[in-house]
Amino acid sequence: MRKVLRWVGFGLAGLVGLGLLGVLSAYAVTRRGVNRTWDITPAMVTIPATSDAAAIKEGQRLYSARGCAECHAADGGGKLALDDPGLGQIYAPNLTRGKGSAVSSYTDLDWVRCIRHGVKPDHHSVLLMPANEYNRIGDRELGMLIAYLKTVPAVDREPQPSHLGLIVNIVYALGLFPLVPAELVPHTAARPVEPPVGVTVEYGRHLASIQCVGCHGEGLSGGPLPGAPPSLPVPKNLTPDAQTGLGKWSQDDFLRAMRTGKRPDGSDLNPFMPWRTYSNLNDTEMSALWAYLQSLPAHKFGSR
Repeated sequence: MRKVLRWVGFGLAGLVGLGLLGVLSAYAVTRRGVNRTWDITPAMVTIPATSDAAAIKEGQRLYSARGCAECHAADGGGKLALDDPGLGQIYAPNLTRGKGSAVSSYTDLDWVRCIRHGVKPDHHSVLLMPANEYNRIGDRELGMLIAYLKTVPAVDREPQPSHLGLIVNIVYALGLFPLVPAELVPHTAARPVEPPVGVTVEYGRHLASIQCVGCHGEGLSGGPLPGAPPSLPVPKNLTPDAQTGLGKWSQDDFLRAMRTGKRPDGSDLNPFMPWRTYSNLNDTEMSALWAYLQSLPAHKFGSR
């Protein structure tokens, strides 16, 4: 019996040792990713003058509609963007010129590099920001967004240090968590042609690539987010499948859900779905997005 217990003890010690080695390896992989640098010189875009009131107003709408305010706060001063026991705490930086600003020395080129490529002036990647999706924002929109960001009133808000939890280190090391967005951006790829603004499937596809695929998957049929903790809600199916998707929804149902957070049966959308952000989409964007979703083949839930 003592011999058996001894071997069981050896086995458990070996498992603990392997587990510890795996955790240390995950931390090492994360450090390499976070400390990696990129030498990116992006193509410039035309940025409207800060005196162009119409462009600044549209840039302000885009700041809300494209999800920037979700993490950086409505006033641009930054806030706690991720707070999860396993994933850790990540603070979005202050985008104003106030005390604690992360962008006080930004040039126009720095803004383009950061938003479109996820790379800061010090050549390190931003953390967690979906730059791989914002990379698809067209030149016209990007110019107006930057013009607005250059005019945001100063907010004094010192940044808090971010802390990466154990789970985020592990799922990042396994390639399941987009902690370092610069790794996901096609930095040298040719820019896609931005479709004309209009109620078209093409423009809706463009919007979905920025607004929807990050959670609902490239096929938009939903399913668990890779590497997400069980506490996170599961994104729904946006294809026209009658049983698990939007097949029984009308355009009015869709617009109501996006504007008010209410499903056709009157129930509330899970707050994880940022409908308050997307309520800032204008009527043309909403209709184009609906046209594109309806053009998709119906898929059962979960194939992403």
